[in-house]
Amino acid sequence: MPDLRPVLFVVGLMITALGVIMFIPMAVGLAYNDDSWNAFATSGFITSLLGSIMALASYAPKANLRARGAFLLTTFSWIALSFFAALPLLIASIGLDVTDALFEAVSGITTTGATVMTGLDDAPKAILIWRAILQWIGGIGIIVTAMAILPMLNIGGMQLFRMESSDMGEKILPKAASLAAAIGMIYLLLTIACAVGYGLVGMNAFDAIAHAMTTIATGGYSTSDASLGGFMDDGADLVAIAFMLAGALPFGVYLLSWQRNFKPAFSDPQMRGFLLIVTLLIAVITYYLWSNSIETGSHALRLSAFNVVSIITGTGFATADYNLWGPFAVSAFFVFMFIGGCAGSTACSIKIFRYQVAFEALRAYLFKMPRHHAVVTMRYGGKVLPNTVVYSVMGFFFLFFTCFAITAIILSMLGLDAITAWSGAASAIANVGPGLGDIIGPAGTYQSLPDSAKWVLMLSMIVGRLEIITALVLLTPSFWRA
Repeated sequence: MPDLRPVLFVVGLMITALGVIMFIPMAVGLAYNDDSWNAFATSGFITSLLGSIMALASYAPKANLRARGAFLLTTFSWIALSFFAALPLLIASIGLDVTDALFEAVSGITTTGATVMTGLDDAPKAILIWRAILQWIGGIGIIVTAMAILPMLNIGGMQLFRMESSDMGEKILPKAASLAAAIGMIYLLLTIACAVGYGLVGMNAFDAIAHAMTTIATGGYSTSDASLGGFMDDGADLVAIAFMLAGALPFGVYLLSWQRNFKPAFSDPQMRGFLLIVTLLIAVITYYLWSNSIETGSHALRLSAFNVVSIITGTGFATADYNLWGPFAVSAFFVFMFIGGCAGSTACSIKIFRYQVAFEALRAYLFKMPRHHAVVTMRYGGKVLPNTVVYSVMGFFFLFFTCFAITAIILSMLGLDAITAWSGAASAIANVGPGLGDIIGPAGTYQSLPDSAKWVLMLSMIVGRLEIITALVLLTPSFWRA
């Protein structure tokens, strides 16, 4: 049985911090004279109090968070934060019941961006900024987890991205804390730059800040029912494209560039692969729109670039309903959900490096087939690929698509039509946000789905955000044995 004290201590600190952050939307509510500030004052007090009690009760100066504890921490923290994040949404008079409030919070903090809310243009400012803050918090949490914790746990091939060798053994927290401080500054600077960019194209300060937080986090929550489409005429979509891509690039490269090591920015194989794939897919969709006279000129290129980048990075903003572009576009965007950005970014889904590792393994396998005695060396980024990484990546692929299929089948059993069930499952486990079809497509919301389906989707969002294996390993009896 792993020592739970350091896990509960860290989670308690996180809950306390979340409670303190709730006073920011409270201040926004007061500034805009909306009644929802009361919900955040109450929630902030309750959350910070309970978090402090948990942290103090589990404080153990000599306890260290090791590998098994890290599995618990990464899973329990996202679940606990989601529950407390839903509290102000439930207390505020915005018409959300327990399921809907929790769905909105889980979708926000996992940066999925699926929403059950409508009437955003007239919604209380405190609620809108809280949704943006949740995605911003989730985004940096994802980066720290992917860069500091998952590589040490050999999750899904993430061991490729250890920032440096360490003599800390299995100790997790010192490395995570030092990385978090450096990444936090880079993350903040990118958010500020994005907000300035939105401001320069005509957004007011509130919309610019809210959209900057959800853009860098590749989350997709907007302050308008029309999403970024409501700001496209002023050029906000062009700013969003640049910063969605920035959020989907590996923050490890940013960190090394910050330390004046610029070589990885040009040599990182997943960066090159990601940008190449995005460029090719934009070209394909643009040509499709032109050749079928769906859209013309530069407008077709803008629509294609924005929506392709939005879905691949898992942001989920929309400037058009691509369901109306025909069956090819619908099929293409369904496939785009399974691509994802780079490891160590705020982006979601399978991620580019896993495809690169899988193709390298396939190349080696095909080469060896007619040459049984040949010795084939697999490489990634100029380095030899250990078999453990290949096995880890293949295991991830298997678990990812198994969880996706199970989720889709359960949603179908709950009465959802095939398009909604399968695209909803893909969107949830890949943390994309919008699905396909009239109900949950880019022009719809998840509000009309039955509560049972929302709970299934919430579970899928969390499992997907935790890179599948991190959550599923807790279900194995051997994990809990001494």
